[in-house]
Amino acid sequence: MLAIVPPAGSCHISHRQNSQISFPPLIYASYCKPQSALSVDISFFPAVYYTSVCANFLGKGGYGMSVKAQVLSALDAARGRYISGQELADQLGVSRAAIWKAVTALRADGTPIEAITNRGYALPHGADLLNADAITALLAPAVAQAVQITVVDRLPGTNAALRTQATNGAPEGLVLIAQAQSAGRGRRGHSFFSPPGGLYLSILLRPAFSTRQSPQITALAAVAAARAAEQLCSTPIQIKWVNDLWKNGKKVCGILTEAAVDLESGMLDYAVLGLGFNLVQPSGGWPKELAAVAGSLFDSAPAPGARAALAAAFLNEFWALYHTGLRGSWLDDYRRRQALTGRHVTLIPNGSEPRGATVLGIDDDCRLLARCDGDLAPTAFGSDEIRVIPELGALA
Repeated sequence: MLAIVPPAGSCHISHRQNSQISFPPLIYASYCKPQSALSVDISFFPAVYYTSVCANFLGKGGYGMSVKAQVLSALDAARGRYISGQELADQLGVSRAAIWKAVTALRADGTPIEAITNRGYALPHGADLLNADAITALLAPAVAQAVQITVVDRLPGTNAALRTQATNGAPEGLVLIAQAQSAGRGRRGHSFFSPPGGLYLSILLRPAFSTRQSPQITALAAVAAARAAEQLCSTPIQIKWVNDLWKNGKKVCGILTEAAVDLESGMLDYAVLGLGFNLVQPSGGWPKELAAVAGSLFDSAPAPGARAALAAAFLNEFWALYHTGLRGSWLDDYRRRQALTGRHVTLIPNGSEPRGATVLGIDDDCRLLARCDGDLAPTAFGSDEIRVIPELGALA
């Protein structure tokens, strides 16, 4: 059994071998696997954010095709041609009512299905659909061999689904992409707005990284995502420490890395890296609380295939950086893209009063270097230690 006892200021985690590891205060926790492993949010470390093992949204041990997915696949294969509801029902072995329900749900997810009485349903030739084949066709050969891509129309969260697969022993390289999320999650347990039209991608990694090295997964992913986004939108992309991408001062992508830690070795058992890209403004506009800070990669609807191209560009960039090692040239790019360097910000330390500070840069462990007002020497902060409010007033 795993015993969690959180005294003031730290947490000692004891397992059946009676060894102990000390961590900062816990946010929430659950037992992840019997071999002394914990599921943690490692957008940064050493803070430990434990994540409960979610329900397997896609069926036990695999990704079974729902009626929605089968209908979408059938319409995609017949692009531009109308298929009657009865023909679809016969083809899939379900009722007409099930076909109608699937089409209604697909439309709610943003899929542009056309319907004409007495003719049936059709997908326009130019409809922008995500599918694994379209993404794989754009991958570098080495990346195409290393990853296994699954695309679904909607999930509560891609990270949560992959964490379940990871605890069941799934290999590195599983990529799960959703066209929308109903319960997307960001750092510190915040909800992540994930409407149809975005790109929501998670990848399962099994890196030989220690917990101290783990923040660099998020950092190199940010560099890969920025490079991929620039390939499509041709606009400079900045990184707002620690895990947001900015275009013209607005957030266009968020990154969340979660992992399981082997308590005996201090090494990661697995990491799930998740990204959410805003390609266009949602049809109903941004929610009021996001209107001042959220942006999109494109000002108007992108060309068909943009999401597949973005997914492939990210995977190509990330896989190359991931295998260059922790001290590759990507760290220089991460520093160069920092949106806050040289700016005066407000730091909100955990359990302390806010302090003004000037951001000086990023250290070798991807911590924020800042000189607090009134201090002579700079301080390096992990993102478990502080929140950052830029001058524009957006909360990190």
